[in-house]
Amino acid sequence: MKIKKNTIAGKFYPSHKKELLALLDDFYSKTSVGIGYFSRAVIVPHAGYIFSGELALQGYRYLNPNSERIFIFAPSHYARLYGCVSCSFEAFETPLGNCSVDDELAKNFVINDEAFQNEHSIDVQLPFIKYFFPNAKIIPVLYGCEDYKNIAELIKKYWTDKNTSFVISSDLSHFYPEREAVKIDTYTAQMIETCNLKNFDAEQACGAVGICGIVEFAKVFNYSLIRLGLTNSAKRTGDSSKVVGYGSWFLYEGDYADYLKKYYSVQILDICKKSISSGLQLGDFEINSYPSVFEEAGASFVTLKIDGELRGCMGSAIAHRPFILDLIENSHSAAFKDPRFEPLSIDELDFLKISVSILSVPYKIVFSNESELLKNLTPFVDGLIIRDGEYQAVYLPAVWEYFGDNKKEFLKSLKLKAGMSEDYFSDTMQAFKFKTVEISQ
Repeated sequence: MKIKKNTIAGKFYPSHKKELLALLDDFYSKTSVGIGYFSRAVIVPHAGYIFSGELALQGYRYLNPNSERIFIFAPSHYARLYGCVSCSFEAFETPLGNCSVDDELAKNFVINDEAFQNEHSIDVQLPFIKYFFPNAKIIPVLYGCEDYKNIAELIKKYWTDKNTSFVISSDLSHFYPEREAVKIDTYTAQMIETCNLKNFDAEQACGAVGICGIVEFAKVFNYSLIRLGLTNSAKRTGDSSKVVGYGSWFLYEGDYADYLKKYYSVQILDICKKSISSGLQLGDFEINSYPSVFEEAGASFVTLKIDGELRGCMGSAIAHRPFILDLIENSHSAAFKDPRFEPLSIDELDFLKISVSILSVPYKIVFSNESELLKNLTPFVDGLIIRDGEYQAVYLPAVWEYFGDNKKEFLKSLKLKAGMSEDYFSDTMQAFKFKTVEISQ
């Protein structure tokens, strides 16, 4: 049997089985799945376990437990490559036992065994795979100069097999001062989470091609990449002068807002209630106790009612801060800063009903006259933002209940809210439509 010898044990992770298992068990005890959802694709770091092992294992905890074949897409650090290559090895050696290669799939790529000899971006992933999927076969794929869309096409090609999963091996920024690295990695995370690859730079991640490939795949199918965590080497070493960033995400076959509603509705309403309670000086709460998914940028409107009557509503039309902060600020503003109402009193708290609208990314409507604008609207589905200079206003999809399917009256009312006349129109006027996911008590 042709086995690829392990060259990184003792450097990136312990070389002895017992010690390595103890470390993985420790990581396992410090992480959790938290929901009943398992993914078929994850982005995980490939640094030494002391730096990023716990975050990487967190990603593997979300990977489909029924995985029989696992593609590993990883950057080549040492060999100069053009396109993607695999190998003719039948297995890769690890302290936990050999990881078998699916040679039938591997031979579909150009074979370049030499590129794998000293490459850590593949080998770092293998103990995790052996730990969680002892019988799974791997398809190791290294890339160099490659179009990320080719990675997306490869994932699409093999996605039809429900027992095939995908690991994108990548660290984030390299060797910036920690403060700058955090800014870069946060920006990278936002690009990943919004599936926006415009201006994604190779310097943002050593596995940028693989990351962009899975993001492109997600964008095509309207899937989402859900954050599991961000960290960097300074958290472990204490040296903030030159750090390496790490992140982990899993692919969700649906929309971010739908994911939040399905798995975190209780927590979302709890955040809103605690924010309002703290405004009444009834205690405070620790935002760091919430999952990393709440650190993704999100836009929300928080609506308060008492006995079915509106008591306050405030929100954000555009995602511009972590979702948890957006919820906290909008809940507080709806209770105490809505100019239409007096601040909420403590006597009203027990009668308060909270609902949250999570907004999608606004889509710009292209139009040359009002009729074209109205044709782009779907009553009861689309929310609408209009703006022109200092004029701006937003209506949630729920507002359609006051107008039925009368698009013209809906737009007239929104114009008046913005401070325009009801027949206002100009060549510089802009409009954006969006959808919402509703969560209510």
